[in-house]
Amino acid sequence: MNLNEDAEVATEEMKQNRKRIGFIGATCSLAVVYAASSAPIPLYSTYRQIIDLTGADLSMSAVAYFAGTLIALLMFARLSNYLGRRPVILGTLGLTAIGCLIFFYIHNASMLFIGRFIQGVACGLASSTITAYVVDNAPASPDWLGVAVTSGAPNLGLAIGAFGSGALKEYGTGSSSLTFEILIAILASCVVLIAVSPETVTRSKGAAASIVPQIRVPKNIRFLLPAASAVFAGTWAIGGFYQAFSSTMAAEQLGTPNTLAAAAVFACMMAPIAIGGSLSGRLKPGTAQRIGMSTFFLSVAAILVTLRAGVMVPFLIATIIAGITQGAAFTGSMRGLLDKTGQQDRAGVLSAIYLISYSGAAVPNLIVGRLSNIFNLFEIAVGYGLLVAVACIITLFTAHRDKSRFIF
Repeated sequence: MNLNEDAEVATEEMKQNRKRIGFIGATCSLAVVYAASSAPIPLYSTYRQIIDLTGADLSMSAVAYFAGTLIALLMFARLSNYLGRRPVILGTLGLTAIGCLIFFYIHNASMLFIGRFIQGVACGLASSTITAYVVDNAPASPDWLGVAVTSGAPNLGLAIGAFGSGALKEYGTGSSSLTFEILIAILASCVVLIAVSPETVTRSKGAAASIVPQIRVPKNIRFLLPAASAVFAGTWAIGGFYQAFSSTMAAEQLGTPNTLAAAAVFACMMAPIAIGGSLSGRLKPGTAQRIGMSTFFLSVAAILVTLRAGVMVPFLIATIIAGITQGAAFTGSMRGLLDKTGQQDRAGVLSAIYLISYSGAAVPNLIVGRLSNIFNLFEIAVGYGLLVAVACIITLFTAHRDKSRFIF
């Protein structure tokens, strides 16, 4: 009898260990996929000199990236429910490696667009599948850790990828390709971790039908969407602006062509999002939404003032505050939706969240691509500030609708 009990204990411990490996592997994979997607951003000034990129090209490269994510979210978000999480994650890591290879050999604008599109598809898959796998394997305590990782790891990866790329280019060998060699090596390590992790979904028929574009949000959480959508779209619009123009802001508005400075501009927006995500775990979702979004709007206003004045340090401080408050608002909104979502609906809800978020980033960039020859960079930034103001107003007026959850 004791032998049987010992065997059961050993088996359960082995399962828990594999779940821990799965959580670590998924967290690392989520971060590195996004790190790879941000690695080219500090190099845009270099690419502008080498392959003669224009401001419109930079905006359209962001659109290509966001288009890839939207296609992945619309068509492949539910694929892991049928094929299993691990096969789709391994495919995502493979696509990320292909994107790195394209930037390894980049020599024209078309390759930039293709590379960004592939990276977008990979990030779209990561947003639905890897995030679901993170939550599937997250420890029971603290209960907010899984959601904090799903919202924080992508942005932390974005910051690490951008900052690492800028630092290697500015102070390393000077080669733009070294970053992508390192990323491919890290991706290979993630493949090993996922390969030894447990599968959390039973394979079933219906994979082909799941590719038909379809976004489903359970009825019990639809009343939460107005406030959450305003948060997702408003915060990610600023993220899209930084993705396309962080290098240009550093060079034109802040007076430094340094690649590391361009990376710092982008990283100061993305890295603190993880901090805000962890802080919001101690707040009720509606509280995190309303306080986070209000402070985010004020920090964006400070960004505009410091950008206009051309002062680097106050600009970076305002950007860091914006990142923290974005993380708090975004994670609070995500947690409010996921708390009432079952496992089978989780991937679909996550895809809806990121569909709204990426749309909020893509549409303004598409418009800016058309207007970049009419308005200067600061005027474009003011337009983004007005968009955030509208999103903030919507959030404040709708986040209190569920009084049982959304109270101060």
